[in-house]
Amino acid sequence: MSNLPGIVVMGASGRMGQMLIREINAHPGMRLAGAVERPGQDWVGQDLGVAMGSRPCGIHVTDDPLEAMAGAQGVIDFTTPEATVELATITAQARAVHVIGTTGLSETDIAKLDAAARHAVIVRAGNMSLGVNLLTQITRQVARALDADFDIEIIEAHHRHKVDAPSGTALMLGQAAAEGRGLNHAEAYTAARDGITGARAPGTIGYSAIRGGDIVGEHDVIFAGPGERITLRHVATDRAIFARGALKAVLWGQDRMPGHYSMLDVLGI
Repeated sequence: MSNLPGIVVMGASGRMGQMLIREINAHPGMRLAGAVERPGQDWVGQDLGVAMGSRPCGIHVTDDPLEAMAGAQGVIDFTTPEATVELATITAQARAVHVIGTTGLSETDIAKLDAAARHAVIVRAGNMSLGVNLLTQITRQVARALDADFDIEIIEAHHRHKVDAPSGTALMLGQAAAEGRGLNHAEAYTAARDGITGARAPGTIGYSAIRGGDIVGEHDVIFAGPGERITLRHVATDRAIFARGALKAVLWGQDRMPGHYSMLDVLGI
């Protein structure tokens, strides 16, 4: 048992945190090494099993990532940009694999992650699911195949609790479309429209976000041309697909050379 890679879960009390913990506990190839929450959160100091409404498991939730990572080989992190960037320095020092599903990261944040990745393995993706990463590749190929007569629009839907928009997955798809079309994504990006906007500017990529209920995640990439429309779609119905992808990534990262990788690397796409 002790030979299995130990994994620390950040944001243990959240929906993704609890899903990750359950998936790690059920996985034959890894063990749960620690659980971290922000200072002042109710779970801090509690036995993790009790906090999750079950029997004691002997792992106590801590607000100190360094303490949790003692002897761990990997960290899975679906938290906030600020927490993720701070954690990247700690994981790099520990030479632990840092799997990042955090969204809303700025270019400055990503540059800091790049610096940390010179010393350790970072696997980062706006979405950890196999289907979404395949959709990303298809989006890039379709954008490359279709000329500028086909406008690109991305529509995404998530639950009412999601705090960032567009989603990290939507931005990942938009970046792939921009690469396929030979566009600068930052220049092509067009947020949700409101009021008298005028005609759609050529060469732009439009985004729309829906928030409501318990929607796990839905993403549509629309290529709208004269007289025809192509829609590429992914619908997630179970949050566990993201957790399983993260577990695949943290195992893949063991014994890899330091670097900033994506799920496309993990999947060999």
